[in-house]
Formats: sequence, C-alpha cells, structure tokens
Amino acid sequence: MALAANGITAVVQDPDIPLPRQPHHLSTLAIHGDDHLNSSADVAPALHVSTTFRYASNPSELVPVRNVKEALPTDAHVYSRHTAPTSTRFETILTPLLGAPCLTSSSGLAAVHAFYVYSNPKRISIGGGYHGCHGVLDVFQRLTGAKKIPLDCSEEELQKGDVVHLETPVNPTGEAFEIKKYADKAHRRGAWLFVDATFGPPGLQDPFLWGADVVMHAGTKYLGGHSDLLCGVLATKHKHWMDGLRDDRTYLGSVMGSLEGWLGVRSVRTLEIRVQRQSESCEKLVRWLEVTRNMSGGNVGKMVERVHHASLQVNDMGWLKKQMPNGFGPVFSITLKNESMAKSLPSTLELFHHATSLGGVESLIEWRAMSDKTVDTRLVRVSVGLEHWEDLRDDMLRGFKALEEKGCDTVKK
Repeated sequence: MALAANGITAVVQDPDIPLPRQPHHLSTLAIHGDDHLNSSADVAPALHVSTTFRYASNPSELVPVRNVKEALPTDAHVYSRHTAPTSTRFETILTPLLGAPCLTSSSGLAAVHAFYVYSNPKRISIGGGYHGCHGVLDVFQRLTGAKKIPLDCSEEELQKGDVVHLETPVNPTGEAFEIKKYADKAHRRGAWLFVDATFGPPGLQDPFLWGADVVMHAGTKYLGGHSDLLCGVLATKHKHWMDGLRDDRTYLGSVMGSLEGWLGVRSVRTLEIRVQRQSESCEKLVRWLEVTRNMSGGNVGKMVERVHHASLQVNDMGWLKKQMPNGFGPVFSITLKNESMAKSLPSTLELFHHATSLGGVESLIEWRAMSDKTVDTRLVRVSVGLEHWEDLRDDMLRGFKALEEKGCDTVKK
C-alpha cells in the first residue's frame, strides 16, 4: 500500500503479505550457511577430533559403501580420510560463498595437484604466477609427459581436454587478467578453464560468473585470514567432477585436519568484511605510492621504479570493474631501483612483518627472492592487513627515509 505525506509517496509493505524470500548476501551466508548442521546448543561449533565414527546400531539403517553417495546425509561420517564433521562444516559454508560445490584439501598445492591428477590433460596453457603451481606441474609432467604451453598461445594450439590455467590476480604482482577472455578461448576448443582465485577471494571476485570450470583457492591465505591455517579448496559446478575429485581425495589422502577445518569455520565468518577492507586499504596505499613516486625530489621517487597492482591497469577498467566490483585485491608489489633497496626495505618497517605468505589480518612484506628463485631480485611483495592504511603509509614513508639515510638510494649496477 502507499502512504502520501507532504507530496511524497512511500510504499509500505502490507504486514499480512509476506516479503518474497531473497538470496542471502555473502556476509550472511558465511555466518548462517551451516545452521542446518547444528545439533547442539553451542553457538560456536565444536571441534571434532575423531578419525572414525560408529555405524548405525540398527541393521536396517546400514548402508554399504557402494551406495554411500546416494544414501548418506552430509552429517553422516565413517572415516576421516573420506569425510569428517568439522571439515564438512567448513565445506558447507564455503559452497554458497564460492558459488559451487567444493572440496577442501591439506594445502593449496595439494588442491592443484588433485585437479591435475583427476583431469589428466595433455597440455596445460599457463603463464607466470605462483612458482609453487609450476612446481606441481613439473612433477605432473615428469609422471605423465604432459606439455606446458604459454597462457597466450594461439587458440589452435588448444585441444579437447586441455586446461587453461589462469591465476588472477596474479602472484606476486597483484595484477589481473580477464577471465571471460580465457574462458571463451578454452571453451571454443573443448578445453577447460582452471582459475586460481587466491588473490581474488569471495567478496571481491566470482570466476564462475565469467566462465570458469574449476576454481581453486589456497585457503591458507584469505579464507583462513589469520596466518594459522594450511588448506586448499577446489570448487566446480560439474557434479561428476566433484564426485571424482572426492573419490580421488580418499585415496590420495590429502585431507585437511580437523583443527584446520575448525579454524576455517571460525575464519570464514568474517571473510567479506576482511577482504573488502584490506582491498580498500591496499588501493589507497598503491595510489599514494604511485602519486608520490612521480613527485620529484621525494624519497619514494628516488627508490621506486614501478608499483604493480590491478587498480593501476587503467586501460582494463572496462572489464576489470565488472570482474572485481568490490575491490582489486589486497596484494601489490614494488619494483625498487636496485637489489639492495629491496633487500633492506623490510627491515626498516615496524608494522609490516617480513615474512612470506599473505592474506592474514597483519600486513606482511617480503623480499620475494627469499622464496621465489624466478623473481626479479628488486621486487618486494606487500600483503595489506587490517591496520589503518594511514599508519601503514606513514610506516612505509619512514622506511624509505631510513633507506636514504643508509645510502641505499644510490643505484647499483
């Protein structure tokens, strides 16, 4: 019904007519997506550590293993190498957040390995990105003879059953690629698109909207978010793939532990608010660095050769703002003018821990050469946490001033 006052008409919901039910938002799903699994009065779910579970006491309720997929509910468990209460709860919450059924594993690289064991492609089209994924593919190549071809190979080089492996945003620079472009290219040739979306978690990016067949997250990063959890996640809308991946996980044994599942449940509740705040702060830091770098006479301009981040891809904003409407990711990189600067900058900072990995509530900086032998030794990677961005800015400015005082602003050949 409508009410009018002062010439303004407002529509008021009739209390006798129920509102149509709308899909919940990500932040709500992260908190209530597992409500149907609650079987006790605990508001915070318990940690279940058992590795084995009693069968039903009624013989008529016993289900042989060959029928287990069709007959057992999500809260029925037999042995933790197959399923367990805590990791299943974590997967239950993640499924609507990722937009597809998902499967957890013991690490991000275990998830990558599981996908390639299952799909067994003859060719993998892949670019730069995380060196760990290339390490997994090196092992896979050694065992199968599969061939790696460039990410931007000609369409004719792809064949049915091949995989296009796309990481976006990419490690370590935080720059982004257009998912739809690579999905269309792969699908025209009968190939599949695998998206490593670790740097663009739910709340920032949904690769399935743009044609991804499989999405992988190193859950150690943003899904965990507290630098205390090691896990990987695979999600796909191809049901028979998920069935096969689950069977493979049982025999590969790459399951995550119950404590990790419990930490994941705790962490994912705040996923959206964390990553959007981190991404916002990251973009402010990147913008400040880029502007300051171009100012003559300042410390930043003397030392920073280039800042890398998706928010600086001004020519790509037509597709990028659609692909990442809520932020361009919380990781960026800086190429400094010499190796000495890159090696020394982390030790001058107070609010950034000098450590590898990313995605935690605390800000990290890494002289990337410490963990990646393929990277430019002048590059540092920055993972922005939940500190106030102005405090991070001021800390970074003090760091550049300290480098200048040490004489590190002299370019060394």
